[in-house]
Amino acid sequence: MKKEVIVALDFPTVEESLEFLEKFGDEKLFVKIGLELYLQNGQVVVEQIKKLGHKIFLDLKLHDIPNTVYGAAKGLAQFHVDILTVHAAGGYEMLKAAKQGMVDGGSFDTNVIAITQLTSTSEQDMREYQCIPLTLEKSVIHYAKLAKQAGLDGVVSSVWEAGKITENCGEDFLKVTPGIRLETDEVGDQKRVATPKVASVEGSTHIVVGRSITKAEKPVEVYHFIKEQFTK
Repeated sequence: MKKEVIVALDFPTVEESLEFLEKFGDEKLFVKIGLELYLQNGQVVVEQIKKLGHKIFLDLKLHDIPNTVYGAAKGLAQFHVDILTVHAAGGYEMLKAAKQGMVDGGSFDTNVIAITQLTSTSEQDMREYQCIPLTLEKSVIHYAKLAKQAGLDGVVSSVWEAGKITENCGEDFLKVTPGIRLETDEVGDQKRVATPKVASVEGSTHIVVGRSITKAEKPVEVYHFIKEQFTK
């Protein structure tokens, strides 16, 4: 499977996003449109970025009753994004409904993947706030297996669970891993972080990189450095 770097467009406006993408000229990227960008701008941001030929990871983390998630996924199918996220905590029926909604909406190539545990969540946080008495790794693997059973295409986890997810769900199951930092970067609000090179070794299929690229003085150069570190 081809490894890919996804650039998180964590900007508040379409204009700022497009201005950032202009720095890359004609180069086509794989970009993440998350809650901040989507909720403040709506579908226009997806339409404009798709029109430019970039691949889209629509990170909306859907989490509701199965019927509502089905309807949302079916509606989003019109955009034919490359990846859509839902929360594994929504359960088997909700996960299954998300994938079915996308298919029924006519988007057969969109990978629907499940959020396991956020990379900003520590094991202590998980036990204290979610009342899950497992290790964090076991919780992530449980959610990954649930997503696989429901017919989803992969999960979002930290780099540190990617190898175990492969063991339990197979090589072709997507392991999309945020929390990527260069050795010189600050950790920020993330807790389970890793470098691009470590992510490659651990088995990530995709890494999501935001501030390391978007806040860099020379974002294009940093992007290519990270891509080389991850994909070579």
